[in-house]
Amino acid sequence: MHLRPSTPHPAPSQGERALQAHMGTSERADDFYDRQVRPRLTLAMNEFIARQTMVFLSTADARGHCDASFRAGPPGFVAVLDDLHLAYPEYRGNGVMASAGNITENPHMGLLFIDFTHDHIGLHVNGSAQLMGDRELRAICPTLPRDSAPGRQAEMWIYITVQEAYVHCSKHIPHLEPAHQPNRRAPGRPKDGDYFTEQMTHACLGQG
Repeated sequence: MHLRPSTPHPAPSQGERALQAHMGTSERADDFYDRQVRPRLTLAMNEFIARQTMVFLSTADARGHCDASFRAGPPGFVAVLDDLHLAYPEYRGNGVMASAGNITENPHMGLLFIDFTHDHIGLHVNGSAQLMGDRELRAICPTLPRDSAPGRQAEMWIYITVQEAYVHCSKHIPHLEPAHQPNRRAPGRPKDGDYFTEQMTHACLGQG
């Protein structure tokens, strides 16, 4: 599988600096960069990622058009390979390949991990992503986790080189408790593929 070379991601950006100067927050921003932003994962960050069961993703294509997505799995499904590298599996989905397709054009990627249950804290990880085949990555990282769900096999892995990592503060993070998933086929609930198409279109048309 073709891999794109890593591309440096400067931080802070010129846009950040310009807006900080305009809003008078440069001193506070400098304190945040000095105290919080790290060029690699710390031990505490590694342990935090290993406990997480979900992550929010951001990618963009070569034109800068953005896409946000979500991944979930058992604790540790995003594998910390070392303090500069992460990897997570991509399984068969709807066939669109939005995130992976963007990565082939533009390797810059952002990940946001949030603990909604215990510590109510978040972690941003920004870096450069590459697509790797399952066998290819296991050849160099034999300790990669394997999904316990029967019949699931990664079609590819997203291999991320960390360029910066920093905290997302606890303010406004809601408290959520894990619970059994309700029946997604409850009466009246449309199939996933129809949820935001026919049902919502009809509702909109009906408002006149």
